[in-house]
Amino acid sequence: MKRFITKIVSIFIASVVLFSTASFSVNKHYCCNKLVDTSLFGSAKTCGMKEIKTSTKKCSIEGDDDDCCTTKTFTKEGNDNLMTVSSELNTESIVFLHSFLYTYINLFEGLENIVPFKDYTPPLISKDILVLHETFLI
Repeated sequence: MKRFITKIVSIFIASVVLFSTASFSVNKHYCCNKLVDTSLFGSAKTCGMKEIKTSTKKCSIEGDDDDCCTTKTFTKEGNDNLMTVSSELNTESIVFLHSFLYTYINLFEGLENIVPFKDYTPPLISKDILVLHETFLI
């Protein structure tokens, strides 16, 4: 169970790092203030209303002018400032790690579970002691 949770957490952290460093852009095409098309990787397809030009300024479905159609782009820039971990070990850290591991391994070497009453059997009860002393739970 512990290995399963560790794998889930590591996959989650890897995906967070991937999505925080990746950049992408979303293009949205609006016609008459209604969303017509959305594109994640390319440019959004237009509705074709810019080719049809009429003399009216009113935004309608039959014929629109250039002001009614808009394309908005949302861009999320990736984060390139990742912290790198240096794994250089100098002499002082090697000596510290060696002494720490040596003392930690030898810390539990001489301990045993000593139970002093392991070989003794409990006494046999011939009479009910609670009834003899008249102690009852209420």
